[in-house]
Amino acid sequence: MRNLTAFGAVIAAALIAAPLAAQDTATIPGLTAPPMSAADLVTLPRLGAPVVNAAGTLAVYSVTVTDPESLSRSPAHYLLDLSTPGAAPTALTLPLKGSDLAFGSDGQLYFLSSAHPEAGAPQRSRVWRVTLAKDGTVGTPQIVADAPHSAIAGFKLAPNGTAIALWGEVARDCPTFGCADAKPQHLPGPGTGRLYDAKDGFVRHWDRWATPGTPNRIFTFPLKNGVAQGEGVPVDGTDPATGITADTPTMPFGGAEEIAFTPDGSALYFTARLSNADEPTSTNLDIYAADLSGSAPKLLTGNNKATDTTPVVSPDGHYLAWLAMERPTYEADKLAVQLLDLKTGQMRNLTKDTDLSFGSLAWSADGKHLIATAQKVLDTPAFNIDPKTGKVTELNLMAGNEAHIANLVPLPGGRALFTRDSLGQPAELYLSDGMGQARPLTDVATTRMGGLASIVTRRFSFKGANGDTVWGQITRLADQTGPIPALLYIHGGPQGSYNDSWSNRWNPRVTASQGYAVISVDFHGSTGYGQAFTDAINKDWGGGPLEDLQKGLDAALKLDTQIDGDRACAMGASYGGYMVNWIAGQWPDRFKCIVQHDGLFDMRSMYYSTEELWFPRWDFGGSYDEARETYEKWNPSNHVAKWKTPMLVVTGEKDFRVSYSQGLMSFTALQERGIPSQLLVFPDENHWVLGAKNSLQWHSTVFAWLDRWLKAEAAK
Repeated sequence: MRNLTAFGAVIAAALIAAPLAAQDTATIPGLTAPPMSAADLVTLPRLGAPVVNAAGTLAVYSVTVTDPESLSRSPAHYLLDLSTPGAAPTALTLPLKGSDLAFGSDGQLYFLSSAHPEAGAPQRSRVWRVTLAKDGTVGTPQIVADAPHSAIAGFKLAPNGTAIALWGEVARDCPTFGCADAKPQHLPGPGTGRLYDAKDGFVRHWDRWATPGTPNRIFTFPLKNGVAQGEGVPVDGTDPATGITADTPTMPFGGAEEIAFTPDGSALYFTARLSNADEPTSTNLDIYAADLSGSAPKLLTGNNKATDTTPVVSPDGHYLAWLAMERPTYEADKLAVQLLDLKTGQMRNLTKDTDLSFGSLAWSADGKHLIATAQKVLDTPAFNIDPKTGKVTELNLMAGNEAHIANLVPLPGGRALFTRDSLGQPAELYLSDGMGQARPLTDVATTRMGGLASIVTRRFSFKGANGDTVWGQITRLADQTGPIPALLYIHGGPQGSYNDSWSNRWNPRVTASQGYAVISVDFHGSTGYGQAFTDAINKDWGGGPLEDLQKGLDAALKLDTQIDGDRACAMGASYGGYMVNWIAGQWPDRFKCIVQHDGLFDMRSMYYSTEELWFPRWDFGGSYDEARETYEKWNPSNHVAKWKTPMLVVTGEKDFRVSYSQGLMSFTALQERGIPSQLLVFPDENHWVLGAKNSLQWHSTVFAWLDRWLKAEAAK
């Protein structure tokens, strides 16, 4: 569905400074528009989360713009009048290159910037603010907070403008936000060696080596006339002996959503992960309360040894809500909504009887309801939750066409601002009046996408393992005629989903635009189908999921007879990379080729080299020593003698979740057997490929590999 507002052309003109990448449509007969290329995907403008003023009348959003020649990326900012229907966004020109924009209660726009208007000023991250008129006029920047001895990673403002919270990596024994003489304890010298002690927790995590003794910490400052006062008060406690040593926000992905001021700015609630010997084996995130005095914070969730996160305070300060799991060490457990009465101390699980795992949480502007999002089959709609009864009601913000709703901001008057994206369309901004059918506010990428060949996505279901209903999707060019070679996309997680959402990495639309039919199957273990379905993959990595993939591929081929099942490749990353390694030994005659990205090859070495040990321990029933039989039952390396399918292996040297050595081992196995293979290694990427140039290289390499085995086959 294409529904453009009258001002769409204005925004498109502002964002498209160069024409679309040249396309060659000669190889795909029947197309009336050029198919989407990898260059299109990499250079598409990317919409960020909106921020809104207290009155709900003005919104600011950022768009990441990629130069088509240099592939360098920069932010563009826009102001939108929410009180005037049909108002066109106004481009904002900040006096300094900024990020992390937020409205203060004073109506000014606050942001982070490492730039400075004075020549020769030290380049470090500071918090600034500017006045912002309704017509987009921006005032002179004023420094709000500056920390000479520690980088400011983020900030959050108290709703009434009386305080600001800053966070960044600060030595735990430093009583202020940064100390001039702080020395990393893991670098004792005189050489370059890093020295770690098991009592300190993570040695490395995600894509970086740990810095024990220098966690992510939050400090609060009073604000006077918009300027932070004093040296800051640590919310983890001034005295390390009585306070906590923890990452807050949690590393590496936590941010402002893990922090909540009370409405009067007198207290702060925050999520923390303790830094200790249990860290690599624990999913125990906790909610703490700090009174901003520097005393030790109060633990609110000590009775739960699983995850507690995303605190939100009701507008009247009466209630605190957050998302919580029940089962310790299980990172994919159901996230339920917990509610704490801050006056009586009564705590309730509001959604214990609802088989949904919520991913975001916010209070309505009047404080009468909670608004949350959760995966449901292949969509991510929004829900209204009654804090009195716990009743959960699905909201039809897009009238049954939700796809993926995110970044939802409840507004006064029962309105809601949010982003929506889908398999075929990047995110745009929408506004709902009265929590009903929303209307689009932006055209960040819609017009540009409209100039490319259309795709169609067809959902289907079938009886999978154990006779359960399993869902899948077929994405292909709308005007292409068969025979069309097939790609079996296998998602990671494994507790994840190829739901109806846009991706800047594994993108079905850009892959289908190369002339392939992309088939994805949400096998047992996937999310959005109830917790029992998600739990089903436990200790069964290569069992039910493989059966689902086999039956799902057959079901898709029967459903769309234009797909050529004899010319098919399988591809996946992370768990999907594990599965294609497993397929290579269990289903070796089915596919013409395989693309394996960051895949697990040997379960024993994987266990001893990964950083978050709670993950394999839960999925396989214990440590490798405790559950050796299960690890070896589903170990791809035990079946390499049956490998015969050509494979492209991709890995990142900064991937500490699935070490790049797993890719090297699978490549060695391929070489030893003389199987056609290639190895693509990114020295500067982690578990994902994020850089613009690297993304372009990834796509060109993968597409060349697919063409070699699928399109060359057709030409014979």
